[in-house]
Amino acid sequence: MIAKRIKTLRSEQNLTQRELSARLNLTPKMISFYELGQRTPPSDIIIKLTEIFNVSADYLLGKTDIKESADNILNEGNKNEFAKKDTMDLAKFLDQTEIMFDGEVHKLDFESRQRLRNALEFAFYEAKKMNKRKKD
Repeated sequence: MIAKRIKTLRSEQNLTQRELSARLNLTPKMISFYELGQRTPPSDIIIKLTEIFNVSADYLLGKTDIKESADNILNEGNKNEFAKKDTMDLAKFLDQTEIMFDGEVHKLDFESRQRLRNALEFAFYEAKKMNKRKKD
């Protein structure tokens, strides 16, 4: 699924493989490998792709059809200082390598932090949808 998403997103932004490869500091051939599904991008490239295309990692990996990341959802329509502080607090929390759960401290590796980020992105998206329905 990631192969198809990379190619689709690149096309939507009218980028050539050469242009995308330059942004990622890769060769155009590597972009071709990714788009053909012959290679899977490592996590650092996935992160860069989410930033370039402004989508969530879950969307890029094919786990959801929701393109927006938590930052986009939180920032949309919430431009006041309180919302910015909440966004910064969430980002700070998600960047920690340890969390306390049920009275125990757990160390989080990159993959675990990304899973937690994805779950929270989903929760924020759902809350936003519910709030929008209440207003209508």
